[in-house]
Formats: sequence, C-alpha cells, structure tokens
Amino acid sequence: MAVRGWLSSALVLSLVGATSLAQATPLAPVIDASSSSGRILVTWMPGPVRCEGGVTETGGAMRRPLNDLAWGDRVTPPSAPTPVTLQFDIDSAGRAVSIKDKHAFGDFGPALAASKFPATARQGCSITYMASAQPVASASVADLVSYMISPIVGALPPEGWARIRLEGTCGQLPRPQPLLRAFPDFRHIAGTPGVKDWAAIAYDTDAEGKPIHVRLFQSNGNAALEDAAVKAISDSRFSGGARTGCTYPYWRMPKQLPAPAMPDKSAFPASGTACPADRKWATPPVKRYPGAYSRRRIEGWAIVRYDIAPWGVVGNVTVLAAQPSEQFGDEAARSLETAKFEPSPQGASGCVERMKFVMPADGSADDLADFSVD
Repeated sequence: MAVRGWLSSALVLSLVGATSLAQATPLAPVIDASSSSGRILVTWMPGPVRCEGGVTETGGAMRRPLNDLAWGDRVTPPSAPTPVTLQFDIDSAGRAVSIKDKHAFGDFGPALAASKFPATARQGCSITYMASAQPVASASVADLVSYMISPIVGALPPEGWARIRLEGTCGQLPRPQPLLRAFPDFRHIAGTPGVKDWAAIAYDTDAEGKPIHVRLFQSNGNAALEDAAVKAISDSRFSGGARTGCTYPYWRMPKQLPAPAMPDKSAFPASGTACPADRKWATPPVKRYPGAYSRRRIEGWAIVRYDIAPWGVVGNVTVLAAQPSEQFGDEAARSLETAKFEPSPQGASGCVERMKFVMPADGSADDLADFSVD
C-alpha cells in the first residue's frame, strides 16, 4: 500500500493493478495535538516456546502479532491485556501446526503459523504472548507506523498521526501533489510468507519538486523493498516547490504460505457404506475463510464428517483433522452447516468432506480467499 502524504495529510486506498499496492488520494485528517481519542496501542511480544519434555525452542523467525488498538482511560494509566497462550506442535520442517486458537479476531494463531522454528519435529508445545499498552500519543513511532500499515480495528486516531508526523513544511497548504509517482517493481522483490513487508521513506523536495535527502524512515526489514522504495521516491516528482519532512510508505502483500500436506483420502474414509458417493448439493456450502489467516495469506485444510437428513439438511458435523490451525476446521464446519443436499429416502451418515482453503497467486487482481471441496 502506498499512501500519499500520510504523515502530513491523508489515507484513502484504491487498488492499483496486480501489484498489491494502494495509492492515496487527498483526504486529510484534521490533527489537533491537544485532543485525545483515549485510544491505547497494544503491542504483543512472543515469550519462550516450551515443548514436551521441557525442551525450549530457540532460533528461527518468530513473528509478532499485529499491533492492536483498545479504549483507555484518560486518567488511569493503561494496563496490559491478559497474556494469551497457544498450544501447538512443530513439524519436521519447523512449521507450527495443530495450533489451538479460538481467538477468531486476533492475530496470535496467524503470527505463530507464519513463524519458523528449527527443523526438528516437536509435540506438546506452548507459547505465551505478553502485551504492553501505551497511550497512542506516546507510543513508539515504529509501532504506530506498523499499525498504520496493518490496521485491524480501525484507523489510527489523530494523535497517532501527530506523533509520527515529521517536522517540516510538507503538510502546509496547498499540499504537494504528485506529478509523477514511481513505484518499486514488485515482481522482483521477494515476499515473505505470511508477512506484509513495508518501507516508509522520508524526503524533502527542491524548488522543482525533485525529491532530495531521500532516506529510510521506518520499515519491517525487507532490504530489497527498502532499496526499491528509496529509488521509487527519488524517481518521483511533486508540485509545491521546496518542502521538507515529506513521507511515503510502500508495502508488499505477504507471499502465500501453503498449507501443510493434506492426508490421503484413505486416512479418513467415509464410515461404512451409508454415505453414497453420488450425493449432490442442492445448496453448496457458503464459503468462509478464517479472516485473520486470510490477512496473512496463510492456507489450510480441514477434513469433516457429517450426516445428511432425508430432507437434505446437514447435521452431526465433526472435524476430524485441520491444519495449520483448528480455525480452519471451525470454519469448515460452519460452512458445511449452511449447505443442503438433494432429498433422499434414507438420508446418509458418516460422510466425509475434504475442504481446502487457498489464496490466489501473488499479484492476482482478484484477491479473494476461497476454499474447494474435494
């Protein structure tokens, strides 16, 4: 996502082709540094990972859950939310699997699924995420920019914009307008599985609107994106003459993180012969994708057993297996319960469906998560 003048002006998004960008148009928040929304920025840090036998896993790449916003009290200092503990296993490739995660609207399970451990299979693992809370007006600039890039509970409040705005003349009216907006060539920038990479660039402009003093302001560490973002700003041109303290961020959508291998059909056969192979949908399942996993482009699957009443209604839905998180099983069950089969004299029992949750290829203009029934 690229947001024009986001520290000095505005944030409005519109899709740009197949590059997974968004380009801003003017809609500036009015920033009054003396006012406060009472919002609290909550940041989460992963604690130690302990597995069966007392083994503590270290190394790899641990992903932090996305920052969150909460309501605070303007008088009482904010208190950190309750720690969150997840149970999971580690497969032989070093991926977190079998994640027990009932936080449907949080980023704990997806952050864990996007993490990487040493390539040694472990079972009975747990991790606890600890939170810290700060008023938005005094939170760290890096954490505020990170939230601005990935807002999960609403836009950054005005005091957040005031906090991260650079000193300078870029926000003065009339605000500079892009005469030429250059973008990185995202085709040649490797993405990170399950992680939205971003780089915010600071710059000034000379009297002709050419960017000068172009430098990295904040980023989450993708060096290739940082270099390409600096070059893109340097190649851009703006109206408004000489200005200081301008900023602009670019981001790249996460690379899809494929699901762990799905068991063969023979591993979970239909129970007995009471479920005909030629059963037909009267109403196919409503497609649901675990939203928090979709945000990180993490794929999954579920295997579900169910019965069918003679009038076609689905019941007795049981999740037999799901990866990398139980949320895929929960969504598969909810989806299946919305379906209906054609009526039959006896109905059916012990039927099994294999449901695959997939994301479109990187760069797809139709960025809609989907699942298929196999």
